[in-house]
Amino acid sequence: MSIDESRESRESRPAPPGAGGPPEGLAGQAAALARGETASAALVRRCLDRIAASAPTVNAFRRLRAEAAEAEAADADRRLAAGERLPLLGVPVGVKDDMDVAGEPTAFGCAGEFPVKAHDAEVVRRLRAAGAIVVGKTNACELGQWPFTEGPAFGDTRNPWHLDHTPGGSSGGSAAAVAAGLVPAALGTDGAGSVRIPAAWTHLVGVKPQRGTLSTWPDAESFQGITGIGPLARTVEDAALLLDAASGSHPGDLHRPPPLAAREAVRRDPGRLRIALSWKPPFTATATPLHPDVRGAVTAVARTLAGLGHFVEEADPEYGLIGLAFVPRATAGVREWAARVPDPALLDRRTRGAARMGRLLGGPVLRRARAAEPRQQRRIGALFGRYDVLLTPTTATPPLRIGALAGLDGRRTDQAMIAACPYAWPWNVLGWPAVNVPAGFTDAGLPLGAQLLGPARGDARLLSLTAQLQDALRWHERRPAADAAGGAGGRPGGVSPAGR
Repeated sequence: MSIDESRESRESRPAPPGAGGPPEGLAGQAAALARGETASAALVRRCLDRIAASAPTVNAFRRLRAEAAEAEAADADRRLAAGERLPLLGVPVGVKDDMDVAGEPTAFGCAGEFPVKAHDAEVVRRLRAAGAIVVGKTNACELGQWPFTEGPAFGDTRNPWHLDHTPGGSSGGSAAAVAAGLVPAALGTDGAGSVRIPAAWTHLVGVKPQRGTLSTWPDAESFQGITGIGPLARTVEDAALLLDAASGSHPGDLHRPPPLAAREAVRRDPGRLRIALSWKPPFTATATPLHPDVRGAVTAVARTLAGLGHFVEEADPEYGLIGLAFVPRATAGVREWAARVPDPALLDRRTRGAARMGRLLGGPVLRRARAAEPRQQRRIGALFGRYDVLLTPTTATPPLRIGALAGLDGRRTDQAMIAACPYAWPWNVLGWPAVNVPAGFTDAGLPLGAQLLGPARGDARLLSLTAQLQDALRWHERRPAADAAGGAGGRPGGVSPAGR
């Protein structure tokens, strides 16, 4: 259902019981539902109303499941009244438009008419099994390639903190939806920072877990193994709750790590850690100067960590020429996804160019890139013989302006993208966990982020450390003035009174 159709169908309808001031946050809503303090119908109605009100400005959602979501909410309320309890029973969430939802098309940011999916993706099935209600599918840039969420298929998705700027990409719709308060949490996918970059630019926690922690089925792996699924939320507790609800493997998955008990990790003290602070991005042919506001914000995070008792010093990983392994895998993923598009002529010319590159770099080049991964893990992983966590900027710049990369050819788009976002993608090649933590704002009110990076299966330590940082920095108490409850179009760069 389109956003306009949803708005029209909802006019003059009475509010359901429990509509007066339901709680914010995934964990808060789940707890209030379990205690009988609110109704799922009220939470879902509020989400749908906010999404419709924010559509002209924030434009976070590609598809809404309004009627289905309200029917599922009514059923959840009946189940709750009968005493049933599940981790997310009756709680509304969003998922990115590259995840299959039964009864909806999966367009992954592309224009054209896509077939309706008969089955949920495994990660969506697990969310539903935990009781969550998927209210809709969030916008993503075309095939997840860029750090913005704009395109002819859906328009521009805007940053709730400053509507002239992008929320990032490619999970920009999920990030904008959570930052604007449209849903309490959402899933995105991260193939080169596509959860962490939008989280940094919208003041959210964004988690890229160990490869395979959340199933990519019906794909055995995504983008030649570099893309994984992860949550975006205001708090690490909410991110952990969504992680636990959605995690788990399908028999067809190529990557099946041990289960992650994310909520348990959040409740544990991380202990005293050795943390390496690095400003060095991996080598590329593009200059990547670091914006002074980003340097200042990440330095402040490092000082906070030191003040919490951790040992922090500057040290750099040995990235080598890891980009030579990333490009064949990324472009092969574009080629594979582009083959699913019903009308390839509607694809952006940059997408068609990337798909051609994927064909050229297939075969032996791609096989060598995949075979290089263990060597890269050993080389970069040597850092974790001396340190427990690596701290870096998430991006090199604050959020870009809407349209900053529009009209550029493929080469110039790649250069601009690398200059803005050079730090995130190596951890996609490695398949290791990473977390964006909110790191403050520019003087203009634009959000900034820092990323905590760990070795293989180091998720629990990163989540514990994130929880400790959250207690110190209280980032979840600051929210954008672009309040979705009133139309999601507040003054650019402002914050709500509660966040001052």
